[in-house]
Amino acid sequence: MGILSIRVPDIGEGIAETEIAEWLVSIGQQVREDDSLAALMTDKATVEVPSPAAGKVTWLAAEAGEIVAVGAELIRLEIDGPGNWTGEDAAPEVAKAEPEPVEPETQPDKPKAPAPEPARPKVAPKATQAPLRAEGERPLAAPSVRARARDAGVDLRLVRGSGPAGRITQDDLSAYISSGGTPAPAGTQPDESVEEIKVIGLRRKISERMATANQIPHITIVEEVDATALEDLRARMNAEGGPKLTFLPYLVRAMVRALRDQPALNAHYDAEEGILRRFGGVHVGIAAQTDAGLMVPVLRHAEALSLRAAGAEIARLAEASRDGSARREELSGSTITITSLGALGAIATTPILNAPEVAIVGVNRMAVRPHWNGSQFEPRKMMNISCSFDHRVIDGWDAAVFVQKLKTLLETPALIFVES
Repeated sequence: MGILSIRVPDIGEGIAETEIAEWLVSIGQQVREDDSLAALMTDKATVEVPSPAAGKVTWLAAEAGEIVAVGAELIRLEIDGPGNWTGEDAAPEVAKAEPEPVEPETQPDKPKAPAPEPARPKVAPKATQAPLRAEGERPLAAPSVRARARDAGVDLRLVRGSGPAGRITQDDLSAYISSGGTPAPAGTQPDESVEEIKVIGLRRKISERMATANQIPHITIVEEVDATALEDLRARMNAEGGPKLTFLPYLVRAMVRALRDQPALNAHYDAEEGILRRFGGVHVGIAAQTDAGLMVPVLRHAEALSLRAAGAEIARLAEASRDGSARREELSGSTITITSLGALGAIATTPILNAPEVAIVGVNRMAVRPHWNGSQFEPRKMMNISCSFDHRVIDGWDAAVFVQKLKTLLETPALIFVES
């Protein structure tokens, strides 16, 4: 038998440390070769570490949520064979294996500490320590007790007090309610519980990125869009068969066209170096809500995709994000982002930039609203788009020009397909 030490793998160029998002095994558990041992998170991608051999887990490096360096020891297995652990790595203080039991005769004699006394159970005060108040006599009780009794629907004249002069205490009231005298109606008792939840994994990454984005001066422009013609076109194209097209592929095509005139918006800004990196390829991040939190899979080279190809790839990326199969390279490298709450969207939102990007396009809820056509009101399918920009490098004029271009393309969708 031997001990096999497994170290944190190199999971990406330039990554020096990673977070243990989740342990998939526990100490003492038997694992087979290729069983997943742990889920490690970098950026917004999660990578599972497989076991190179069968064995029993004897040691874990840290708790879930802690940061470990690439190359550091991660886990130890007891395996058939010589193993590779020499005992040189210091064992951490967390998650160590339980020591082997020692036979009584091998233990040195030493005085035994007295066993702690068992905790005495709390006994509810007896409800017979004082007589009930006479008819019309006001019971003695503190204002807090009266308020609690009122919320619980309890008549204090029916509660026997154990305090001085028959004063009703909180314990008296609790005993009365628990005895079934007059149970409190459901939902009227205050809930004093507090649950502490450690923020780890994807949620912690989101928190860190939001803290970084909060340092960027945003400018947000909200514009109303008449999407009636676009929705009519979408319905006609979907009626032709094939995978259903959502609104997003049309928006992507419109963004590609608008960015031709505003290339500075398809960029990353490195504030420390003072460099704005403009990209020729349009790599659109599509914010997607998952059970683990918000993820941003990337639609690469949108400028080279047809409408239906873009729609199929967006659907594939969204499904991969939800089921956890998205690869690391599919969750990084966006140059501009779309965020949409779909049917849950509000009238307007203020999207937060996906740094180091300098622009983000927000899609709000579409609804039929009355629209003045110059002579009368008519029902139209209206929606707002909310676009935020990094005001350090994007002026308000350039931002407004981009938003107006999007509005024109979405309201006249034929222009999306016309090459200028």
